[in-house]
Amino acid sequence: MLLLVVVLALLFDFSNGWHDSANAIATVVSTRVLSPLLAVMMAGVLNVAGAFMSTAVAKMVGSGIVDPASVTQAVVASALGGAILWNLFTLLLGLPTSSSHALIGGLVGAGLMHGGWAVVKISGLRSVLEAMVLSPLLGFLMGLSLMVLITWTFFKVARSIATRLFSRLQLVSAGFMAFSHGANDAQKAMGIITLALVSAGQIPSAEVPGWVITLCAFAMGLGTTVGGWKIVRTLGMGIVKLEPVHGFAAETGAAAVLLATAHIGLPVSTTHTITSSVMGVGAIKRFSAVRWGVTARILYAWIFTLPGAALIGATLYWLISAMTGQ
Repeated sequence: MLLLVVVLALLFDFSNGWHDSANAIATVVSTRVLSPLLAVMMAGVLNVAGAFMSTAVAKMVGSGIVDPASVTQAVVASALGGAILWNLFTLLLGLPTSSSHALIGGLVGAGLMHGGWAVVKISGLRSVLEAMVLSPLLGFLMGLSLMVLITWTFFKVARSIATRLFSRLQLVSAGFMAFSHGANDAQKAMGIITLALVSAGQIPSAEVPGWVITLCAFAMGLGTTVGGWKIVRTLGMGIVKLEPVHGFAAETGAAAVLLATAHIGLPVSTTHTITSSVMGVGAIKRFSAVRWGVTARILYAWIFTLPGAALIGATLYWLISAMTGQ
């Protein structure tokens, strides 16, 4: 069962990279600064590099959402199954939802089915819910503020010169975003494997082993190189028409938020952050430039991710319990 959990965690990490590759490459592809192939290759490499930055978020996921001593391998496997199925469902719909919240939702749902609210750490769940509101707000404000600053700084520069400049700068900002995505999201699978190892008595604490970091980093990077193209189109072209300057501002703003939260160990959604940052840079053009109909669909998916994945995780746990008689 422990081996199954590790395999499922790596599959989740792969699906996370596949589902969330749009977070790193959507703007740089939609502005035609990089070809799709070069974009996913760059993002995959930098996702791997970012995964080695910190383990603060992994520790939070591994010990801050449910009590490691109160869960079983079946709980962890069910949580991963719920997150993977939710990722695939929203990938088919082309909706940029949060893989992080899908995993946390699956974990809460399976934990509740296993042992009720005594298993769930309310303080940790509260932090996730607070971050669910905070990260989109920060992403929007960072994207908006950077666009205001850039507009004031370059308002006398010829449009053709500014476009060439920000086409080059967007290579840097896209790399920054890919690195921050790896630093934040790869840690979720690290945390879940560590949780499984602690609950199985294989390690004494929530310190993430080196081999777990390495496996999760490469699983995330490999998934990113596949590219979730339907979500790339939604994020890069469905919300607002982007130019290189907008891509640079959106990526830089979102990446700054993500690296800060990864450092303090807050499991925020990279998807929520970059999507809202794109909305912020679009709103500076004019409020009507943002396609609010598409945005509303994305918002509904955000709202339903936690309960949806929790329901799937709980159902999978019930099925596993029924089959094993435990």
